[in-house]
Amino acid sequence: MKEDTGVLFPPAGQPVRFDGETYDPARDEARLETQLGRVYECMRDGRWRSLETIRSFAGGSEAAVSARLRDLRKARFGGHVVMRRRLRGGHWIYRLAGRTAEGSG
Repeated sequence: MKEDTGVLFPPAGQPVRFDGETYDPARDEARLETQLGRVYECMRDGRWRSLETIRSFAGGSEAAVSARLRDLRKARFGGHVVMRRRLRGGHWIYRLAGRTAEGSG
């Protein structure tokens, strides 16, 4: 599912560069890359969505979806602006709202 669009992934031939203490590229890279693409596809229309709604589209857990939303904020994954809004009962909804200047290029 890797697309060389510059929106989610680095130029062809460069590593995706997920990270984290327990990250193992051989075991995790393809899964995280695919899930990141699905989260982006779900959110790219700019509509507000709950983690549950995004998870039902992208798969995985709500914690994993939340991590992919954080990834989308990183410059290496496009520097997207991910807005959040708190609803009653401690629930949150999220919206993809463009890209930062640092991620636009």
